[in-house]
Amino acid sequence: MTLVEELAQFVVSASWGNISQEVQTALKIRVLDSLGCAIGALNGEPVRYIRKHIDEFGGSEMCTMIGGGKTAPDRAAFFNSALIRYLDFNDSYLSKGETCHPSDNLGAVLAAAEYADCSGKEFLTGLAVAYQVQCRLSDVAPVRARGFDHTTQGSYAVSAGVSKVLGLDTTRTANAIAISGTAFNALRVTRTGALSHWKGLAYPNTASCAAHATFLAMRGITGPMEVFEGNKGFMESIAGRFTIDWSSENLESVNRTIIKKYNAEVHSQSAIEGVLQLQQEHHFIPEDISRIEIGIFDVAYNIIGGGEEGDKAHVTTKEEADHSLPYMVAVALLDGDVTPAQYLPERIQKGDVQTLLRKIFIKPVDEYSKRFPDRMSVRLTVTLKDSRVFIVERDDYEGFHSRPMPWEKVVEKFIRLTESFTDDVLRQKIITAVYNLENINVKELTKLLAEVKNEY
Repeated sequence: MTLVEELAQFVVSASWGNISQEVQTALKIRVLDSLGCAIGALNGEPVRYIRKHIDEFGGSEMCTMIGGGKTAPDRAAFFNSALIRYLDFNDSYLSKGETCHPSDNLGAVLAAAEYADCSGKEFLTGLAVAYQVQCRLSDVAPVRARGFDHTTQGSYAVSAGVSKVLGLDTTRTANAIAISGTAFNALRVTRTGALSHWKGLAYPNTASCAAHATFLAMRGITGPMEVFEGNKGFMESIAGRFTIDWSSENLESVNRTIIKKYNAEVHSQSAIEGVLQLQQEHHFIPEDISRIEIGIFDVAYNIIGGGEEGDKAHVTTKEEADHSLPYMVAVALLDGDVTPAQYLPERIQKGDVQTLLRKIFIKPVDEYSKRFPDRMSVRLTVTLKDSRVFIVERDDYEGFHSRPMPWEKVVEKFIRLTESFTDDVLRQKIITAVYNLENINVKELTKLLAEVKNEY
């Protein structure tokens, strides 16, 4: 039996009865968090482009697009995934060599679940499968250091989750995963250097393509069963050798994912919380700052701190801003928070933030790097022009798995993100539907999502 066949057996054998109450709650928290991110992104520039693209090209009207309208399942997967991802405010999973956003799978699993007329339990089970596959492959087979994007593992996760909600048997599930894993291996250049719209669209593209591949497998299309271990397969060509026993896996990885408190790249969260705490305690103003030094773990330094993935002091776009630790810390100090408003073009270009971010200097700290991913350690030293120095150290933030964000706080985040696109009644209906998701049909939720106002 090949590794993809073993994975397919894991997918098929997964059931709602194997999901603990703790995991059920964690899944619903992440569904609500993701939907808040999606609704809050409805007026995003690339989102508008994608909607025009789908409206012109059409598609069989089977699955709901958030904000109204229906299209084919793979196109609904792309659109709704783009919404979830655009703000860069959705959940994350940290492993030593890889960081990913497992809620990126939600758009595809939701579209397939609506197509298959699934119950809420079936949808959540498929989502749990997708989370488990992506998180565990990120643990055992990281690809970032080899120049590939985390969407590479995502192709396996999407096809696994979609296969589950479609009710595919082991053979068709294995073929779906094999096709997706072979076809969709993306380059890390997406997130290095000058960043583009594709930073937020790479995973939606994978979600759409892997969903499409899974529907092909449902029809009977076959894929290479040695996708993992075979000649020129995933191990040999990309990840290197690894082992994983899918027969012993559970559905608990969602509990290790983390919710973002701030609308900022995940590795910045403890730094932002720390610097805001420092400012609140000592009441200094940004204009009095002479220098800020940030010592942080190497993954954060390399991705958002000016390390191997490029300079982070030159910030002109939303995509560059939300992957620049200097920008995010500077704008937090100036505005007291980091929300979607901090990424509007006029905010990014203002002189106050452009001046302050150039006073921020970042270096990796070996001890902090050794603690990652169990901790997100950071040390911030703020020096004022009058020579006063303030220091704070943090190991986590509210939303990290050591300090998980409760349902009530996620509801608050959902309301903040969606109030421009929903009224009080619709917001409460969506919140209630997610809270009771195991007791309703998925179409009851998607019907509500279709009522959200759009800005096209």
